[in-house]
Amino acid sequence: MPSNVQAQVEKKLYLNRYRVDAGRPHIKIKDANVCATRCTAQQCVVCCPAGCWSSESGRVSLITDGCLECGTCRIICDEFHNVDWDYPRGGFGILYKFG
Repeated sequence: MPSNVQAQVEKKLYLNRYRVDAGRPHIKIKDANVCATRCTAQQCVVCCPAGCWSSESGRVSLITDGCLECGTCRIICDEFHNVDWDYPRGGFGILYKFG
């Protein structure tokens, strides 16, 4: 993605607000070993529009702060179904400022 497009996306994402439910993430990796040893594509890292997923040395990590609650990660992990995803508790999660 060109850097000017990336900057525009980040600017729009910044308009949203997030109420983090500390200690109760609504998305979890079921088995991190599956991501590290069996999943070679690691689509979650590439497809998450909010950039919550990352990979370093083959180890996938997840930070749910800033999650758009779109469900892309649970859909894209179609081979191993290694994502435990649920909506955040009421009052937590993304708060869309314009919409």
